Amino acid sequence: MAGFAPTHPGEILAEEFLAPMGITAYRLAQEIDVPQTRLSEIIRGRRAITADTGLRLSRALGLSDMFWINLQARYDADRARAEHSAELDSIQPLTAAG
Repeated sequence: MAGFAPTHPGEILAEEFLAPMGITAYRLAQEIDVPQTRLSEIIRGRRAITADTGLRLSRALGLSDMFWINLQARYDADRARAEHSAELDSIQPLTAAG
């Protein structure tokens, strides 16, 4: 997967939800009762979506509880896989002793 750059959940939030809905980060932050700076950092890709924030976003946007949590976990795993691919490739699966 050379050249693959995973999409941060904040980018998805901004491009797939806020922009089409005409909602600002400030308004969404007010609606879900989180600091606007937290939401802005998420949108800029500088902060991860925690379980608490993910649940709040899901409720406000009418999505399943796990939507944002799963996106963040997938993003984190993709980044870790890319950053540590050589190390991961050197690990051999364990077999049962005997």
